[in-house]
Amino acid sequence: MANSETRLIVLISGSGTNLQALIDACMNQTIPNARIVRVVSNRKAAYGLVRAQNAEIPTRYHNLLDYKKCYPDNTTRARAEFDKDLARYLLEDCPDLVVCAGWMHILSPDFLNPLEIAGLPIINLHPALPGAFNGANAIERAHKDWIGGKIDKTGVMIHRVISEVDMGVPILVQEIPFVKGIDEDLEALKQRIHEVEWKTIVSGTGLAIEELLLGRAKKEGTK
Repeated sequence: MANSETRLIVLISGSGTNLQALIDACMNQTIPNARIVRVVSNRKAAYGLVRAQNAEIPTRYHNLLDYKKCYPDNTTRARAEFDKDLARYLLEDCPDLVVCAGWMHILSPDFLNPLEIAGLPIINLHPALPGAFNGANAIERAHKDWIGGKIDKTGVMIHRVISEVDMGVPILVQEIPFVKGIDEDLEALKQRIHEVEWKTIVSGTGLAIEELLLGRAKKEGTK
């Protein structure tokens, strides 16, 4: 079991700096015996697709707009069909773990249920502490609350994905105290948090893989 390859699929929407951290970690064996078998983006212009292609990793562009065109009068149906097809595409690649690395699309039960049935775990990187600033613009909202004197720290976490946004069980949490004289500059804060993210997504993915392999070993031991 220890020598088996772990197949990863990474979901992205943007520049892919966290994806790059994972690519590098798989190549240099910081995450041992793991391979990214596909990168999926819901945005065609996402530079993360270029990063994947440069690393010779297969990619897929999965666009919600196509589904909205098919169901112009029913956005709920469009999103449901988008999620169902996304789950089907991922399962076709037979991954062991799905990693959301800057994936800007809320995943519904139409996506999550087929993965759960298949026993396929999915984790997400979120730039906030558990229970704080769920959803979009987490860094900006935390920065505003710090400026307003409401908090003195923020953080980054890797958590399991459930239908409630950013509410799954944390796998790894890194606290980031605010620094007076530096973090008043929102862009400087974002850069500092991103640098923590690059390390956290590697460590958190490694922990998720360890849990996955341990669970499989226990099941095999009971047979």
